[in-house]
Amino acid sequence: MQRLAGRIAVVTGALGGIGLATARRLTAEGATVVLADLAEPEEGRRYADELDGLYLKADVTDEETVEALFRTAHDTYGTVDIAFNNAGISPPEDDSILQTGLDTWKRVQETNLTSVYLCCKHVIPYMRAQEKGSIINTASFVARMGAATSQISYTASKGGVLAMTRELGVQFAREGIRVNALSPGPVNTPLLRELFAEDPERAARRLVHAPMGRFAEADEIAAAVAFLASDDASYITAAEFLVDGGITGAYVTPL
Repeated sequence: MQRLAGRIAVVTGALGGIGLATARRLTAEGATVVLADLAEPEEGRRYADELDGLYLKADVTDEETVEALFRTAHDTYGTVDIAFNNAGISPPEDDSILQTGLDTWKRVQETNLTSVYLCCKHVIPYMRAQEKGSIINTASFVARMGAATSQISYTASKGGVLAMTRELGVQFAREGIRVNALSPGPVNTPLLRELFAEDPERAARRLVHAPMGRFAEADEIAAAVAFLASDDASYITAAEFLVDGGITGAYVTPL
């Protein structure tokens, strides 16, 4: 399918599991992708060359950097049609509220929530001028569930992404801009595999709650982003798009 032919997409956290899979999927559907991440330019350009796109090293917690990211994308290609605001962290020191320090709390909030605020703030003017655009913000299934194995700042940050997305989707709906939140369940990415390696018991407790008996693959999340970015989702805005394998719908897990 070429649902995104001729469109320009900016993907943050673009060299991670979900980000890279999405950059590849958007490219396969015809988009030109601007990849933004913290990796050095030499590494990033390898992926940009693979996708015939553009790599920009960017700390998305810094407002001047974010403004420059979208300005460069627009100046280079003349439009910004899709923004997948996906950068995020989940450090091991983000734990129960009783153990998580204030520095960790702030660092997770800055990366997971403030970065989404900044990306939306600086891409929306371009989309307003062209009277169209699709923004997809990465939230999480934890934004609607409590967990005894808490990641308190991560959970709070994703709840913030979800609430902010609803408000932006409503505010700009009549200007042709759709804003939706993608809420993945656990995904088989390097971050999750690291959790398995460092704390197999904690990881196993997560897997037992998955009705499908497995975690998502990054390509499955990327397919959802491509749908939300495309005209197939033209009447979807201010919505939470759950791709969680049924976790949030389960009272008990099937044997």
